[in-house]
Amino acid sequence: MIQFITTVAGRSAAVLASVCLSLTLLPGTGHAQTAPPVTAPLDVAAVDAVVARTLKALNVPGIAVAVVKDGQVVLAKGYGVSSLATKAPTDANTLFGIGSNTKAFTTAALGLLVDEGKLRWDDKVTDYIPEFKMYDPYVTAEFTVRDLLTHRSGLGLGAGDLMFFPDSSNFTVNDVIHNLRYFKPVSSFRSKFDYDNNLYLVAGEVVKRISGQSWADFVEARLLKPLGMNRSAAVFARLPNPTNVSEGYAQVDGQTQVVARYVNPLVGPAGGIYSSVTDLSQWAMMLLGGPGAPAALLKPSTQFRLWMPQTILPVGPAPTPYNTHFAAYGLGWFLRDARGYKEVSHTGGLPGQITQVTLLPELHLGIIVLTNQETEAITAITNHIEDHYLGLTGLDRVQEIADREKSRADGADKATADAYKQVALTRKTAPKKPDYSAYVGRYHDAWLGDVNLYAQNNQLWLKSVRAPRLLGQVLPYRGNTYVVRWKDRSFNADAYASFTLDEMGRASGLKMKPISPATDFSYDFQDLDLQRVPETAAVK
Repeated sequence: MIQFITTVAGRSAAVLASVCLSLTLLPGTGHAQTAPPVTAPLDVAAVDAVVARTLKALNVPGIAVAVVKDGQVVLAKGYGVSSLATKAPTDANTLFGIGSNTKAFTTAALGLLVDEGKLRWDDKVTDYIPEFKMYDPYVTAEFTVRDLLTHRSGLGLGAGDLMFFPDSSNFTVNDVIHNLRYFKPVSSFRSKFDYDNNLYLVAGEVVKRISGQSWADFVEARLLKPLGMNRSAAVFARLPNPTNVSEGYAQVDGQTQVVARYVNPLVGPAGGIYSSVTDLSQWAMMLLGGPGAPAALLKPSTQFRLWMPQTILPVGPAPTPYNTHFAAYGLGWFLRDARGYKEVSHTGGLPGQITQVTLLPELHLGIIVLTNQETEAITAITNHIEDHYLGLTGLDRVQEIADREKSRADGADKATADAYKQVALTRKTAPKKPDYSAYVGRYHDAWLGDVNLYAQNNQLWLKSVRAPRLLGQVLPYRGNTYVVRWKDRSFNADAYASFTLDEMGRASGLKMKPISPATDFSYDFQDLDLQRVPETAAVK
């Protein structure tokens, strides 16, 4: 999720790791020579115009933007509305779920423990969580706190995110720790980047076991409050004043619709913080330092380590406007070079809310963009502002993103339309009263638990026991492969479901995978291995 990747987090947003990665490494359309930074003040009117275009071009109800430079807030402003129903305006104090931008707070929390001599980055996770266990015993024994934070564990993209995404499950952090042992690696240990959320939940548990405080208590007491982030909270339920909080929106069946707010506290260390551009300006200025900035909370050596490359990321051969040559993931941050300067950034995604924080430490520049729609609006605005300070002109960032969004949507729409075209053809030859008895039953997966398939009104339905919002109609597609159409259409995550039959023609197992390539990576249906539980009738 919770990576716009993005990790979105992080939501990929469909839109969560691929999110985080793709938004960090945007391809360009030309080559620009390195040039001195611009010292002219930011043209706020030009930013206003870009945001206005973005609101319209990408169907975003509300956006909040902040820019900090040289220890000063030079822009903190809201645009549009935080709710289409109430028409409440978005302002600089409107709260958004910042999704995977929370990861930087979790690594900073661990950094505080490092500064106090209570932790070392390369301590083994089992030193603090003895029950921690990965699929491979060697990986378990060698797994360090640093490995929790760098997306190089060998797990697949978003592995296990269905334990907390979509918001409805009853899994605990202890469940997550226990279930990690069931995920087979897709790459060798420390060899490849694959965005992960669940290991950040384990990192939050490390904070708790060392400090004696919950992750939420620790982050609020040691980071948010010292910075005066008084409207912010570690998770939604802890907001001191839950007013002026933005709704979240997504395109559902071609219409902009409000989506259910994500409130599951389990996701806290990976993507739980709610904040505003006003509060996040203090966070950015503290990290950037310099005159006028809040006092540093971390030792310089520790903060530097947060921004050191840990996992190498690919950069394409084509030249980009920022003349980028290298990219990596640090500890809770994406890193790359931009016209000769170090850029430190992250995106975040929750259902209906996508955010981005971008820092150029050598320029003492920070850019914060919070939005309430599942689009790459964050990138259009961030890049426009960054272009100003890096001396780039003539690039239409809004059109760039609008074109890419359309191309991605067209591809997703085609994949989904093709699937339902085949469903319609199959339906024409299906009996009016189909016999689903070969499929009805209880199926079990080692980490997600039980999933029930049941017949109701001549329809076949699938429902997860521990994540009950995963409820969908199961429609015949081809042979023993079906399509699961989720009842909650805001998921945008319909899936193929392929049954394995035994010698009697009864389903013995079930495998799933997303239909659309744009499906949020946190819907990790491909990681499920559902096996039918013998002689057990399904219940609703």
